[in-house]
Amino acid sequence: MSPLYGAVEAGGTKFVLAVGTGPDDLRAQIRIDTGTPEATLEQTCAFFHAATDEHGPLAAVGVACFGPVDLDRSSPTYGWITTTPKSGWANTDIVGHLAATLNLPVGFDTDVNCAALGEARWGAGVGLHSLLYLTIGTGIGGGAIADGDILHGRMHPEMGHIPVPHSLDRDPYEGCCPYHGDCLEGLASGPALRDRWGTPADELPADHAAWSLQAEYLGSALTTFILTLSPQRILLGGGVMEQEHLFPRIRAEVARILQGYLKQPELHEELDAFIAPPGLGPRAGICGALALAQSAAT
Repeated sequence: MSPLYGAVEAGGTKFVLAVGTGPDDLRAQIRIDTGTPEATLEQTCAFFHAATDEHGPLAAVGVACFGPVDLDRSSPTYGWITTTPKSGWANTDIVGHLAATLNLPVGFDTDVNCAALGEARWGAGVGLHSLLYLTIGTGIGGGAIADGDILHGRMHPEMGHIPVPHSLDRDPYEGCCPYHGDCLEGLASGPALRDRWGTPADELPADHAAWSLQAEYLGSALTTFILTLSPQRILLGGGVMEQEHLFPRIRAEVARILQGYLKQPELHEELDAFIAPPGLGPRAGICGALALAQSAAT
């Protein structure tokens, strides 16, 4: 019998909790609102205790976490959420609390890194050795798989905070990022769309001027990532990307910026497959947390 694993997709608005072995075997799953750290982590541990009583013992738990987070295992704050703007959650020891309460190994990484891992293991990245996953929603974040493993450096990537070309004459909106103003997240996240146009993204019609501008910002960012990371595939998830008409606009913008400089066929006649939705859809993060738990148990 395959070991069971726990998974936590920890977001600023909600926590998704699950027990299982993979996307086709989720034996229990709930969503709880993100409250205070104390209350939210207490509910999280209570779920896993109840799931253990019903389904059997867990081998490990994986946490796909909003951030920024500390992933340096030599650091005294490893496993902490650090400088998040989420009220009350800065300097929260996620790994320490879960490990002590559940008495289990805990795998820990960013939500977008885990989404990339889930897609590489079970989704649209199966068989690839490199992959980029971007979520465009309340914030913008990116995770990457390189040589089959999650890409880490001094810390985790912060792809949502790169600068992108911004003409104030054409787009006088100054951006909503509290740190950088008009970085990618500040210009192209869901809150930026709402603030700039006075309407939530899902209520803007497909022919609205918002989408051409959105495709320019995202196309510029994707071109930067293509030229620096050279992924075999880029997956775009998150609430804003539920507007499916955005995909052809973004692909066209990437092709326009690259100007034929890169000769690989996926950047020309195969763009539909190269820049695509996640294969696991909204389950990418929770499935990535399961994959992280599997690694933590070995």
